[in-house]
This record gives sequence, structure tokens and C-alpha cells, in this order.
Amino acid sequence: MTWTIPNILTVMRLFAAPGVAVMFLYFTRPWADWFALCLFTVAAITDFVDGYLARAWAQETKFGAMLDPIADKAMVVIALLVITGFSGMNPWILLPATIIIFREVFVSGLREFLGAKAGLLKVTKLAKWKTTMQMVAIAVLFASGVFEHYFVMHTYGMNDDIVQQIFDGEIADDLHIQRSYYGAYFSWYGGVVLLWGAAVLTLLTGWDYFAKARPFLKEDEDGA
Repeated sequence: MTWTIPNILTVMRLFAAPGVAVMFLYFTRPWADWFALCLFTVAAITDFVDGYLARAWAQETKFGAMLDPIADKAMVVIALLVITGFSGMNPWILLPATIIIFREVFVSGLREFLGAKAGLLKVTKLAKWKTTMQMVAIAVLFASGVFEHYFVMHTYGMNDDIVQQIFDGEIADDLHIQRSYYGAYFSWYGGVVLLWGAAVLTLLTGWDYFAKARPFLKEDEDGA
């Protein structure tokens, strides 16, 4: 293994994946949401940076090519588990998360079964868009957790009438309650829409990989 900068960034992204979950073990919310959001966002950016640097500096290695998709999958799967947990197993989150995780496991198993022939399952542009949409959706959903908890904290002890008066402009919104509310509202529903879009792309890319592998699976069956 060569310790190039792109490879170091990939390894850091791999270790950042469980770090997202650890944030919720050692910090209270919304600090856990903030730290998870920042850690995940920085790690997601390195996904673009390490690939760009590897190509620009001619430092593409077998180790990097092997570890990069593993780090991406670890980031996405662990983050989805965390989001599914703090969303209270909301079906609008649980179903697309299940689709995404199932596809990742299925394709990984398919690659392992194909062995030396797994090279035919090369990463496509659609698969890259899928990964990008997954990471954007997850980041937006983490942001919704931040907004939601600021709204809850700042309205703690207020009755519904006071909150309504703030929204009506009858009471000064010194704590930016409206901003927290609308931030939580739009980031949650925006994140859900993006996650469902990512789930659709996940299904399309999974089917594409399976279609490419079918002739080899049939060949193995005939030879059995």
C-alpha cells in the first residue's frame, strides 16, 4: 500500500463513517447533530477530492480503487442507520434506507460471487450520481435534526398561544424560532425527497449491474 494523499483521504473517510454514529453516543443533541453533519459533510467532500487528486497527480492505486467504494458504502449505510434511529423509524425514511442498504449488500455479494469477473461491474456515471444524491440527502437530513432541536429548545416552556403569537408577529422573534421551524420543515421534506430520488437511482444502478452479470451467472449454472 502506498500512502499517497488520495489514499490517506480515503482512509480518513473510512474511519469517519463510524464516527458519525459515535457522535450520538457521546454528545447530546443538537451538538451531536452538528458534529455528525460537519463530519459527514467533510468526509463526503473528500470523496470528490481524493478521486480528483489521484487522477490529476497520476496516483491511482489498486488499494485506493478497492477502498474508495468501501468507504462510500460505510458512510452511507452507517449514516442511514443513525437517521432511521432518530427519525423514530419513520416509514418515509425507513423504506428508501432499506432499498439503499439492500442494493449495496446485493451488489457487494454479486461482486464477490463473480470474483475475477467482477471487473465488468465498473462504476457508471449514474452510480456516481446515485452516491452524490445519497450523500446530499443524508447531509440535509442531519441539518433537519439541528433545526428541529433548536426549535424545541427555544420553544420549551412556551404554550401554543405564545408560539402562534410569535409566528403572527405579535411577539418579537428574538430566538429565531420561525427560522428554526422553517429550516426543520424544508430540510426534512427536502431530505426525504432527495433520499427517495437516491433510492430510485439505487434501484436502477443495481438492476444495471445485475443485467451485466446475468450472462456470467448463466454460464456458471450451465457449467455446474
